[in-house]
This record gives sequence, C-alpha cells and structure tokens, in this order.
Amino acid sequence: MLSEKTFWTGFTVLGLLFLVVLPILNLAVPEGSALHLPNYMITLIGKYLCYAILAMAMNLVWGYCGVLSLGHGAFFALGGYAMGMYMMRAIGDRGVYGNADLPDFMVFLNWKELPWFWMGFDHFAFALIMVMVVPGILAFVFGWLAFRSRINGVYLSIVTQAMTYALMLAFFRNEMGFGGNNGLTDFKDILGFDLTQSSTKMGLYLLSAIMVGATFLLVRFVAASKLGRVMMAVRDAESRVRFLGYSVTGVKLFGFTLSAILAGIAGALYVPQVGIINPSEFSPANSIEIAIWVAVGGRGTLLGPLLGAFAVNGAKTWLTGAAPELWLFALGALFIIVTLALPKGLVGLWSTLRSKAKEKAQ
Repeated sequence: MLSEKTFWTGFTVLGLLFLVVLPILNLAVPEGSALHLPNYMITLIGKYLCYAILAMAMNLVWGYCGVLSLGHGAFFALGGYAMGMYMMRAIGDRGVYGNADLPDFMVFLNWKELPWFWMGFDHFAFALIMVMVVPGILAFVFGWLAFRSRINGVYLSIVTQAMTYALMLAFFRNEMGFGGNNGLTDFKDILGFDLTQSSTKMGLYLLSAIMVGATFLLVRFVAASKLGRVMMAVRDAESRVRFLGYSVTGVKLFGFTLSAILAGIAGALYVPQVGIINPSEFSPANSIEIAIWVAVGGRGTLLGPLLGAFAVNGAKTWLTGAAPELWLFALGALFIIVTLALPKGLVGLWSTLRSKAKEKAQ
C-alpha cells in the first residue's frame, strides 16, 4: 500500500502531466519542434482517457466486486448515444436536408415527426442527465434480476454478453430511430463550440483528463470505505458474507449500477472527440477488450486499469497501422500470457520486481 504522501505526490505529478505539460507541448511549442504535440495526438490521448474511465468502471465491478461483466460496452455506447442525440439536435437546419426539426437520417427515411424518446435532447442538461440515467437504469434492472436470481460466474458473463449483443442487433435496425448501421454522425458543435476547432478539441481533452482524476478518486474512496471492504469480501467469499447477514444482492447492485454510470460518462466524452457513434460500439468484442485492459493493468488495483487502457490501446494503434491482420492474434496472446504468467497484471509485476530488488539490497 502506498502512503498518503506518495499517493498524492503521484496523483499531482500525473495531473500536471496531462493538464499542464501536454497542453503546453501542443499549444506553446512550435510545430516544427521535435517536442510539439500535434492536434491528432491530443484527440488520440483524449480517446485513451475515455477508455481509462471505462476501464476503471469495469474494475470497480470486476476487480473489487468479483462480477465479470462482458456487457460494459453497452453502457458505454448508451452514454455515447445520449450525447450524440443532443449533438444531432444541435445541428438544426445546418444538415444536408435543412430540416430544423428532424435529423438527416430521419428525413432520408421519410419520417414525419420526431419520436417521443428524442424529446428533450435539444437541451444539454437533459442529455447530460440521460447519459447517466439510461445506463444506470438498465444496469439496475438487469443487475437486480440477475443478482436476485444468484446468477454468478461464467453464467453472468454470458448473460451480460447476450444483453449487449441484443442491443447491438436492435440499434442496427432503422426503425429503432437511432440511425441504423450508420449511427449518429456529422456533428457540428457542442454547446456552441465548433468541433473542428483546435480549442474545442483541447477543451474536450482537458475535460476527459479531469474526469479521469475524479473517477480515480471516486473509485479509491469506494474501495477504502466500509462498503468497499464488503464488496471485496463478496469477491473473495460470497457465501460467508451472506451468512454474516449482509445483502450480497445490494452490494453487487451498487457496484454494477455505479460502474454503468461511469461507463456512460466515458461514452459521452468519447463521442464528441471521435465524431461518431454507431451500433458497432455494442459489439461483444469491445466488452471483452475492456476486460483485457483491466486484466493487463492489474485487476483490483487503482492504477492498473489506467495502465492497461493506455498500454493495450497504444499497442492497438501502432499494430493496426503496422500490421492490422496481426492485431487480434496479438490481443489473444496478450490475454493468455497475462492470465498464465501475470495474474496481477503490470502493477503486480512491478510490485514483484520491487520486492525482489529490496530482498537483494538486504
């Protein structure tokens, strides 16, 4: 365990890196300099920060509560769709068809009026609430039914995967009213700020970095609380916790719902930075990747999910450019290696190396 002083020192250093150093390298360093950070890298790192929030959300329910969800991509996508709906409404009459009331895809499909579930998304505050409420309600209802029925282990993982797959198939249908296989795209601005402007991209990046810090502190607070200790007890010995009189269903439901809300927030930050949200985000493969990020970084640790999200996605960015046909093989091999040789991930490897170094020093 890190001391409070060491923790806050590390937290401050990372905060300065992402909130001060990287923006300076982008805004103040001349483009011809080797130290200049180009705009596309700001957007790319912003994406990774969103993935880091998603990984921490996954770790909250899997690492601390022992519930392996293979459907967290669904909560991420729902948060993204909620934000995308707001930005589609914000386009107004600037779309291809110039219809101020209907998004372009609805005009193309000959829809005559806006569906009821799109009402209110012309207000940012409403969309922000839906970013958290929609994934939260789905997680609460799904979790209550599953945990109350004592569905555990691989069976729960399969059911969560089936949930996200069903949502993917539903959102692919044009009649659902979410753009079908094309999804939502061609966004113009957010809160009046042009999405093509470098200043807007920097603002979204900084907001993502701040949310990573806030999520990190929230997860740390939950893990250190009495509830967090009960969650870890459920992970390690569920039957004993139930015998002691604790509500295992309630503990799991809390972790699952809070995790889904955090995933929705990550999706909402992700969409303005990439400029599109479509049903492929519901793909079960995406949810499996999220679990791999956490496993690679270190399940049940604070820093592990962040390291895993950046390490795996950094490798994906490089390898899909250098040898795209090898990426899935590399991802599968990485998961096998971590499972067999590094059960505690990168954080566990670092701890082991430190311990051996101390033993040699003595």
